[in-house]
Amino acid sequence: MIKRTQYLLLLLLSVTFLSADAQLVQNIFGRKHLSLNGRWNYIIDPYEMGYYDYRHEPFDQSKSGKGGFYDDRKQVNKSELIEYNFDLSPTLKIPGDWNSQVEKLELYEGTIWLRNKFQANPVAGKKYILYFGAVNYEAHVYLNGKKLGIHKGGFTPFQFEVTNQLKQGENFVVVKVDNTRKQDEIPTVNTDWWNYGGITRDVLLAELSGNYIQDYKIQLGRSNAKQIEGYVKLSENSAGQSVEVNIPEAGLKTTVKTDADGVAKVSIPVKKLNLWSPENPKLYQVLISSTEDKVEEKIGFRTIETRGQDILLNGKSIFLRGISLHDENPLVQGRLRGQGDMRMMLQWAKELNCNYVRLAHYPHNEEMNRLADEMGLLVWAEVPVYWTISWENQGTYNNAQQQLTDLIERDKNRAAVIIWSIGNETPLSEPRFKFMSKLADKVRELDNTRLVGAALEVHRKGYDVIVDDPLGEKLDLVSFNQYGGWYWELPKELPKYKFKIKYNKPVIITEVGGDALAGYHGDEDTRWTEEFQESLYKYQIPFMNTMSGLRGMTPWILTDFRSPRRQHPFFQDFWNRKGLISETGKKKKAFWVLKDFYDQTQAKFK
Repeated sequence: MIKRTQYLLLLLLSVTFLSADAQLVQNIFGRKHLSLNGRWNYIIDPYEMGYYDYRHEPFDQSKSGKGGFYDDRKQVNKSELIEYNFDLSPTLKIPGDWNSQVEKLELYEGTIWLRNKFQANPVAGKKYILYFGAVNYEAHVYLNGKKLGIHKGGFTPFQFEVTNQLKQGENFVVVKVDNTRKQDEIPTVNTDWWNYGGITRDVLLAELSGNYIQDYKIQLGRSNAKQIEGYVKLSENSAGQSVEVNIPEAGLKTTVKTDADGVAKVSIPVKKLNLWSPENPKLYQVLISSTEDKVEEKIGFRTIETRGQDILLNGKSIFLRGISLHDENPLVQGRLRGQGDMRMMLQWAKELNCNYVRLAHYPHNEEMNRLADEMGLLVWAEVPVYWTISWENQGTYNNAQQQLTDLIERDKNRAAVIIWSIGNETPLSEPRFKFMSKLADKVRELDNTRLVGAALEVHRKGYDVIVDDPLGEKLDLVSFNQYGGWYWELPKELPKYKFKIKYNKPVIITEVGGDALAGYHGDEDTRWTEEFQESLYKYQIPFMNTMSGLRGMTPWILTDFRSPRRQHPFFQDFWNRKGLISETGKKKKAFWVLKDFYDQTQAKFK
């Protein structure tokens, strides 16, 4: 009987997962929508009494489907027993994590329920999509007491069509959020950043036409600046529907027909385009229209490829003058809260004379990539396949592939994004190689116009720093982290070492650096001082420059960031201090060392 119950539970869960829309609406913020951001009531539920009965059976899988907090029950008479009340509960600002808003939740990992009430006026013939930019980590979503589905993954968007569930007048949405770290999830239990829980990105209700423009990709073909290629997908799968793609400023227009799947292939020959680059972040207005729908989008056009040890942007060799970033505001605890926070981070990168950023170690906000498009910063975009993943667990792989797919689908029209990264510092093994190789193949299947990267494993033998990770065969770049001068050796000892790299590909140093507490001073041999970090960069730059194929780097990291791994009570106090900028916005001495190197490098690659 127990086995049968477990089987039925698994079956029900699998069906529930399918209820989330597989295909995201492209550019949903450009559609007519109602923002559901604001103050949401919340209930802390460490024992999950709002989800399970006292026999630990889920309420939403019982015969009635009722009994959980998602019902948002109200007391009908004074004798009725209800042990929760959203109306009397405190509120959190959404989007926003709970850790930074409530002191007692700073390190909380577990379940919190969030509820929002909103007014709707659904129109006959329209379709309605409930969209979440990101929820960390596992989200169970209910509308008016009915379960819409489950989503796993703390950094990618998801949505549900709610046309038939939406009511005239008042509606309420309840989300059960659980940020518990688990071994078989992506990421796993072992990371080096703060586990911010909650609804961390925008929530909206979109109103769309009956047969809306669901998806599109409008980009230059691989290594071909003379041909725009892509597709437009309508929500209804029927052939012969007309779709127009118009780029007025470029004098380009075409009308195409959909196939039986509602997909219209786009191929437009071009004589001349003003190509996007960091020096010239040109974005064209692109108009896509069908019989029932119209979408406006800003898109840049550029090509990216490798040739030997060179990275070619629009056919010209480029050096990626980069820096790594977390999706965190150093000045105010929590995730980046909006365009102002994001622009601040990217502007700091520009002040460092960067033309490139690594958005580590997970998908950042969609708005971040749109700002990179606008501000002229190339992007390395990454999924959180990080450190000690359960390589032989098929469910773990499926989760990683889905997060990778969602990232690529969301940002495939962003000219700034040139590299899809499939992971960071994953230890060598045959299961790991198979897992990561499948992800690399998936990237090429979804998008063959960009480069595939990952932070590879490195080892040392004597004075050799050896890069021969087998995964390098599957990537377009030799990209790896190395912490000479911090985790091994002292900075002044680095000239003794040399790199041995197996692959004839462009080399990108994805991480390098060391910690410094801003304002703490001493000589260059004293750890944690700004002078030690400054010295490390002074020795590292010529050390890295010994590699003939060096074509870029993203030192770790732009700003100090919070991490429970970092335990020293004075120098760290739950902060990773490898930032070039402190939590108060102060630029450390090493900032200027790296900027000077980037100024010189820019002149060489003009």
